[in-house]
Amino acid sequence: MSFLARPAVATFVAKAMQRVTVRAARRSGGRGSAAASHARFPEFPRRVRELTIPTSIAPARATVYLPAGDDPAPPVHVNFHGGGYVMTLTELDDPLCRFLAAEAGAVVINVDYAVAPRHPFPAPPRQAYEVVRWVAEHGAEQGWDGGRLTVGGQSAGGGLAAAVARQALEEGGPSIALQVLHYPPLDLATNARDKRAAIARPMLRPWMADVFDTSYVPDVRRRADRLVSPAHPSDTADLKGIAPALVVTAEYDLLRAEGERYAERLRQAGALAEHHEVAGADHGYDGQDDAKAREVYAVIARHVREIGAGRSI
Repeated sequence: MSFLARPAVATFVAKAMQRVTVRAARRSGGRGSAAASHARFPEFPRRVRELTIPTSIAPARATVYLPAGDDPAPPVHVNFHGGGYVMTLTELDDPLCRFLAAEAGAVVINVDYAVAPRHPFPAPPRQAYEVVRWVAEHGAEQGWDGGRLTVGGQSAGGGLAAAVARQALEEGGPSIALQVLHYPPLDLATNARDKRAAIARPMLRPWMADVFDTSYVPDVRRRADRLVSPAHPSDTADLKGIAPALVVTAEYDLLRAEGERYAERLRQAGALAEHHEVAGADHGYDGQDDAKAREVYAVIARHVREIGAGRSI
C-alpha cells in the first residue's frame, strides 16, 4: 500500500486540497475559476436561480439553469460535477450547463453534492439518487417536466450518474430517459497502477487515485460495490431496463478502458444510446480545449434535446 493510500493520510491530503481551493476562491473574491468558467462560450447566456433540495444525507444546493423559450414545462437534466468525489467543482461545469440549457432547451440542475472525506461512500450516490427522485417528483411546482428527465456528469459526476441510474433500476424509478457518462470512473476496484493509458503521462496519476479513492471508499473491499465499480468483472447483474446511456470516453484517458467495458455491457443489455470517443483527448480535456468541448457538448445536447422532444435517437 502506498503512503497516500492510507486512510488517515488520504483524508488529511484531501482536506488540505479542499482548504486550498476554498482559500483561493476567497482571495479572488469568488471571481477566480468561476469568472473564467462564466466567460467561456459567451453566446450562451447565464440565466440561473438557486435551489436547495432536501435529502437524507444533507441539503443539496443546486444552480438551476433556465432555457430560453416559452415552454412552460421544459425537460430537465440533472448534472453532477467532477472532482474525484472529493473536490467541489460545480462552477467548472457552468459552460456545459449553459450550453445544454440553450442547445437542448432543457432546465439544467447543477448539483453541489456531498463529497468525501466528510461524506464517504455510500452517501454521495444515495444523495444523488434522492436529488434526482426529488427533481422527478417536483417538476410541476418548480417549472420543469419531471417526466422528461435525464441525468449526467463528468468524471466522478459520471460515476454518480451511473449509480443513480442503477438505483432507479433497482428501486423502480424514477424513470430516467438518458444517462450521460462523460469520461467516468467506473472501476475503483482495480488499482490505478494496473490501468494503462495510451500516452506515457496521462492527466490522471496513481497518487490522485490513492487520495480520491481512499477518501471516497476507505474500505478497499467495498470498492467492488455496483454503485462504485459497475465496470468491474465482479458485477454481473442483469442491467436490462436500465436507462439508455451516452458514454463519452477520451482516447488518452487512464479511465478509457473501463468506460469502454461499461459501454459494451450496456450495449449487451440494450441500453447503449451511443459510445462517443474523443480522439486526441485526455481526461478533463473540455476544461481547456474549447473546440473539442463544443463538439462533444453538441453531441450531449443532441441526445438530451431528442429525449426532451419525446423522440428516440
